[in-house]
Amino acid sequence: MLLPAKAEVARQLRRYRAWERVMLAAPNDRTVRTTFEDSGYTLCVLMGKRCAREAADAAERYLRTNQVTYLQEQQVTRLQEQQVTCLQEQSERPRPATAVRRRPPTAERRYPAGR
Repeated sequence: MLLPAKAEVARQLRRYRAWERVMLAAPNDRTVRTTFEDSGYTLCVLMGKRCAREAADAAERYLRTNQVTYLQEQQVTRLQEQQVTCLQEQSERPRPATAVRRRPPTAERRYPAGR
């Protein structure tokens, strides 16, 4: 797996946090909100995450650890997500109907009066 340069991750994370503060100060300003969302999207692409908060958390983890540790953590996280997805899919599957007891075939039935 290719990882981004730590300097670039740090730069984008600083940019995201700065725009986050500005956006919280002026939430109705469309230009600020758009720039904040753009910085979040850039961080998502850089870190390979779907959510800006997840990307920011991943960037912070990546900057705290070395590359090998980060990759190991990501692999464990992916396995856990796969297990959760698998369990969710299993719970969404329709359950088979309860087994119905059937009589033996007609040739093997025995009637008391010899019928």
